[in-house]
Amino acid sequence: MADLEAVLADVSYLMAMEKSKSTPAARASKKIILPEPSIRSVMQKYLEERDELTFDKIFNQKIGFLLFKDFCLTEIDEAVPQLKFYEEIKDYEKLDSEEERLCRSRQIYDGYIMKELLSCSHAFSKKAVDHVQTHLAKKQVPPSLFQPYIVEICDSLRGVIFQKFIER
Repeated sequence: MADLEAVLADVSYLMAMEKSKSTPAARASKKIILPEPSIRSVMQKYLEERDELTFDKIFNQKIGFLLFKDFCLTEIDEAVPQLKFYEEIKDYEKLDSEEERLCRSRQIYDGYIMKELLSCSHAFSKKAVDHVQTHLAKKQVPPSLFQPYIVEICDSLRGVIFQKFIER
């Protein structure tokens, strides 16, 4: 008999819980209201508070670079050649042997620097060009050969393009 009373008590408790869920007052009191309407705005606010929403912090992280690159490929046409040049330089920096670097440096120079110099569309400084040409003439190919270009590519992407990326 005690078991039957326990079962009846459980059933009546469950029925009361079910009834309270269906009343509008109970549902309204349990709603949690978030302070921001979207996850994006919450993340942006979080990153801004921690000073993590800068070009260098985002661009120098793998996922940040990939997101920025994807944005440039789909939204900003003028940034695409710069990013490809940047990736070529980063691949060059990873090469171990001097022979590989010599061969690859020539390809990068011909494909990105000389091609733009001949078409008069070179957007980089003469100092960067001279730096690379001097080293190539001496057949010196350190991993940091294209470092002036890395700095200039980052500077060109840092401004308006990065601001559009943040706004999107």
